[in-house]
Amino acid sequence: MNAKIRLYVEHGLGQGQSVALDKGQAHYLFGVMRQSVGAQVLLFNGTDGEWLAEVTEAGKRGGVLTCAAQTRPLLMPPDLWLIFAPIKKARTDFIVEKATEMGARRIVPVQTDFTNAGRVQRDRLQAHAVEAAEQCGGTFVPEVADMHRLDRLLDQWPAERQLMFCDEGLAGQKAYLDGTKGGPWAILIGPEGGFSERERDRLHGLSFSNPVTLGPRILRADTAAVAALTVWQQILGDWT
Repeated sequence: MNAKIRLYVEHGLGQGQSVALDKGQAHYLFGVMRQSVGAQVLLFNGTDGEWLAEVTEAGKRGGVLTCAAQTRPLLMPPDLWLIFAPIKKARTDFIVEKATEMGARRIVPVQTDFTNAGRVQRDRLQAHAVEAAEQCGGTFVPEVADMHRLDRLLDQWPAERQLMFCDEGLAGQKAYLDGTKGGPWAILIGPEGGFSERERDRLHGLSFSNPVTLGPRILRADTAAVAALTVWQQILGDWT
């Protein structure tokens, strides 16, 4: 197999299945990457694993690929949400990309008391998640949710899900992740200005909340997201 290009498609995949490309995919594959009929491409859709496909039709506005064989089954990431307060555009994009690469199953932007970003473009962030999955070899693409208010999200919190609350106020103290608690989890990262006292008080009082420190220094929000995902994956995730 010499296929090096991976594409996410919203189409069922299976032996002999034909997959039509949209205009953007056709431009990328045939215009940018200079592929033609007979070229091999890896396809995934988030449910059917990864498939080796061959280009059977190629054009400027579209094309058709035909699935030949499954190369990898679907590999689901752990049941982990990343909840974060959006920051500057490029750094928010970075958080979504790294969360996808590092194995988050759902990505949830939240509005906190000190969040600077008033809104997010969910479709654009979802596209970044797709691109990250294409690049990192993943077979699953996490859902990027619409933006929620943190207090309302906590009001509706599922009882069985534990929360890793990354509290910048604990920097330099001993507050580490409990590796004995299994099941579904979420990681909460605060905004650039940190959590308000009201939010911190509430989060410390919740039965499902697990306040932790990410070391002796206060990290930038995008750095904290990567650090927290790394810690969780090494202790409770699929890196062990």
